[in-house]
Amino acid sequence: MRKKILIVDDSKTILTLERMLLASLYDVVEARNGEEALEKAMTEKPDLILLDIVMPKLDGFETCVRLRDSPRTKLTPIIIVTTRGEAKNIEAGYRAGCTDYITKPLNGAELLAKIRDCVGE
Repeated sequence: MRKKILIVDDSKTILTLERMLLASLYDVVEARNGEEALEKAMTEKPDLILLDIVMPKLDGFETCVRLRDSPRTKLTPIIIVTTRGEAKNIEAGYRAGCTDYITKPLNGAELLAKIRDCVGE
């Protein structure tokens, strides 16, 4: 059975790129902001979440904290995928509960390797 990945990013370009990279291997669900991500995480039950930090309504750090606070998603792997590569942001991501952290621009091979590590494929 194919694993399901929830991609969360406010950029249509990034969503499209990530979907193109992943759709042949995984079922892909998309969300455009943190609030939508929380809703889709509950209804879609993804095996992994790719989460941007800079988004409207609810940023990625707070979204990550809320996902970790929910019994349904507290163990779901979360990879933060962001342009924010500064040490303070990486530390904040791990404090918020992310499983891994990747900076943009994306390296497709690196992203796929991290996803495989998280979902056991």
